[in-house]
Amino acid sequence: MRFFLILILLLISMSCFSQVINIETLRKASDSAKWSGSVGLDVSLIKNTNSIFRIANKAHVQYNDQFNSWLFVNDLNFEKVEGNSLVNKGTQHLRYNRRLNQWLKWEAFAQSQYDAISEIDFRGLLGMGPRFKLSSDEDYRFYLGTLLMYEYEQATNVVSNRIEKDIRASAYLSFSLYPTESISIISTSYYQPKLKVFKDYRFSSNTAILFKIYEDLAFKTNFNFIYDAFPVSTAVPSTQYEWTNGILYSF
Repeated sequence: MRFFLILILLLISMSCFSQVINIETLRKASDSAKWSGSVGLDVSLIKNTNSIFRIANKAHVQYNDQFNSWLFVNDLNFEKVEGNSLVNKGTQHLRYNRRLNQWLKWEAFAQSQYDAISEIDFRGLLGMGPRFKLSSDEDYRFYLGTLLMYEYEQATNVVSNRIEKDIRASAYLSFSLYPTESISIISTSYYQPKLKVFKDYRFSSNTAILFKIYEDLAFKTNFNFIYDAFPVSTAVPSTQYEWTNGILYSF
């Protein structure tokens, strides 16, 4: 019953309006329960000298068996002040992993994204490649991914007729640390250069710290960092970052 409730929330949120998704905070071990997931929803309405409305939704569902893993993520963030949109972005991410042996998996992913502040009307990604397990200690896990991806990017109307189609490398290093039963530290960093122009690259990093409150409920603090050497427009800053805190329910 809880699974279907989460699935309904996902379908509703997809009709609403970050490239950086820390997949490691969402993965479950392949020998764990077949269905798992989490959902978070923040809604704020503030009235002082300005009227501020804010909504953020992040949810995921994962299916595991002994050799295969499917993961779907929906991440939405919207903020409006006095009728002006300050934040309007969203990402949907689907990832598949096939276990080949104890230290190697083959993974493939598809992602769609929009971000009004970064002048991205639509960015679509398709990629695949190997994922290496670098450690054997289950309390201190390190992984390396070396993928290739196709990118289709369409800018907003601010930049007329800008559509780019490129092949990028997508290398990532991630670690998951579990110093105690109630604390998790999970971080993933990506380096994504264009293969034909290596100086055109993106670097992004996400670090999350989770403190278990009660059973499936946790407090989460999260830091996102993005650097784009060549953003869509000169009006878009090359460096962006975000620090958020919230409550996470998983099942």
